[in-house]
Amino acid sequence: MTHHFPTLSEAQKRELHETALRIVSPGKGILAADESVGSMAKRLAQVGVENTEENRRQFRQILFSADDRINGCIGGVIFFHETLYQHTDNGVPFVKMIRDRGIMVGIKVDKGVVPLAGTSGETTTQGLDGLSERCAQYKKDGAVFAKWRCVLKISDVNPSKLGIAENANVLARYSSICQQHGIVPIIEPEILPDGDHDLKRSQYITEKVLSAVYKAMSDHHVYLEGTLLKPNMVTAGHSCPTKYSPEEVAMATITALRRTVPPAVTGVAFLSGGQSEEEASVHLNAINNCPLAKPWILTFSYGRALQASALRAWRGHKENEKAATEQFIKRAEASQPFIFYT
Repeated sequence: MTHHFPTLSEAQKRELHETALRIVSPGKGILAADESVGSMAKRLAQVGVENTEENRRQFRQILFSADDRINGCIGGVIFFHETLYQHTDNGVPFVKMIRDRGIMVGIKVDKGVVPLAGTSGETTTQGLDGLSERCAQYKKDGAVFAKWRCVLKISDVNPSKLGIAENANVLARYSSICQQHGIVPIIEPEILPDGDHDLKRSQYITEKVLSAVYKAMSDHHVYLEGTLLKPNMVTAGHSCPTKYSPEEVAMATITALRRTVPPAVTGVAFLSGGQSEEEASVHLNAINNCPLAKPWILTFSYGRALQASALRAWRGHKENEKAATEQFIKRAEASQPFIFYT
């Protein structure tokens, strides 16, 4: 006999759903500023900046200090643990700075990927140990949503059934733990664009992965209305010889979502997945204009696609900070018109 013992009160469900709606409210997306120390090292090295805590703080300050134009573009900011406890030059906590503008504060809670034994180079994501305690503390410190990233690869043999099942299960367990603490989970099963696979195979794998993810969500009694999905757009592998139009990408993406993602899910915030700033915006526009019915709010959760121009403009020089902030605002506003309720 299958039983369900309620895990959330009606008040808890209402809070989760309202938070999710505020993050992806009309015209707004998510700024993913949750790069780890290692990821920031790669980004900073590209512009000749040393990877120190102070330089990381300075760059995040450039993003967070954008003027009121950003308030209509960004509904949530995902922080890295280090950034959650940093301050502006004037001593104002970054969390307070963001919350005072009506923008939701999120936190990356996974501990990175580790090899999945018995597979051909696949991974799972660690960090479930101690997650409940971390979520309780993060909620006290101002975070109302979280992000957990799983990574899957496409090849002749990947992703395997084990790889799909393991990553789906860990995403569901993470989601359940977050919701127990009043934190909205962003579910990110990223399928990497590396390889020469075509659009059809990318769509097929995306459907298989998302089907497994939402089966696991059901098994773990996750409240879907209090979640957001952060998927890859369905694109061909970077080495695929065939080039597809934005309309073809949009049709493949929406078809995959319609076949797998329940309408109860509050919103879908696409990751940029190695696309250029322009490609990410053009594809999101095409997705929102796709003629198929779309029961979710569709928006963005971009890191590099919002930050790359700003980082190039800054290059570690204080006199370039204003120009860098302008570049960030420009990219956020460029994405904003492409977001609609459907």
